[in-house]
Amino acid sequence: QVQLVESGGGLVQAGGSLRLSCAASGRTFSSYAMGWFRQAPGKEREFVAAITLSGVSTYYGDSVKGRFTISRDNAKSTVYLQMTSLKPEDTAVYYCAAEPGPKYGSTWYGMGEEYRYWGQGTQVTVSS
Repeated sequence: QVQLVESGGGLVQAGGSLRLSCAASGRTFSSYAMGWFRQAPGKEREFVAAITLSGVSTYYGDSVKGRFTISRDNAKSTVYLQMTSLKPEDTAVYYCAAEPGPKYGSTWYGMGEEYRYWGQGTQVTVSS
């Protein structure tokens, strides 16, 4: 089992940047694929980004490609989400998720139901 704690959320103006962190504790961090998802009020959960166990491969939702970057530091048991060129529509609660790996294929990275462990979320608000 792994416990996930997100941090780094806050209020930022449109065009600004934020870096979210997700610290993991418990089993070996490097044995988990990691993902970021978000949910805005009244909307469904949306895939943001994911990264493989080693960090070699990354995946992004269409709405954040070219603006967000996911990375991980297995020595620190932490996954990051660097967000740039933020827009008001990026306002949401951002959740970190973990799934034990390795796991066959790549389609599942963008599917929230495929992740076993979730953090409590951190609020990101982008003002116009």
